[in-house]
Amino acid sequence: MDHWKQNRIKAAQQQQNPMVMARMRTGFAVIGDTQFLPGYCVLLPDEEYPSLEALPYQKRSDYLLDMSLIGDAILHVCKPIRVNYSIYGNTDAFLHAHIFPRYSWEPEERIPYPVWQYPKQNWTDENEQFQENKHGGLRAELTKHLHILMKDAY
Repeated sequence: MDHWKQNRIKAAQQQQNPMVMARMRTGFAVIGDTQFLPGYCVLLPDEEYPSLEALPYQKRSDYLLDMSLIGDAILHVCKPIRVNYSIYGNTDAFLHAHIFPRYSWEPEERIPYPVWQYPKQNWTDENEQFQENKHGGLRAELTKHLHILMKDAY
């Protein structure tokens, strides 16, 4: 396992997380490890919090704004039919938000359900993992648009 994956937030703080696209007001926008739904991203907080409720009210609001800006960038760049947002913390017991594009080309039986119900191989298959040569252009476009949105929003 890549050393930076042991603590993704700390690695982002130390500029050692290669998945970081942008430093946002409340954290780090990162491209997802898996890209079976192109444009999947995660918002890592600027420091480790156990949950959204652990943030002061204004920071909660700012975190949710940052999450939505990532969604806006995905909508602009990837053209999905919608974006799904989720915050769980069951597996990784710290605040982080998943931002998933959803597409009309997905299998019909998957469309009405959360992405977590996709087969396990979608999450682990090497061909579905982020690869710079395969997904670098997408990442660059998301990053570019995210910076435009942050400039406008902040």
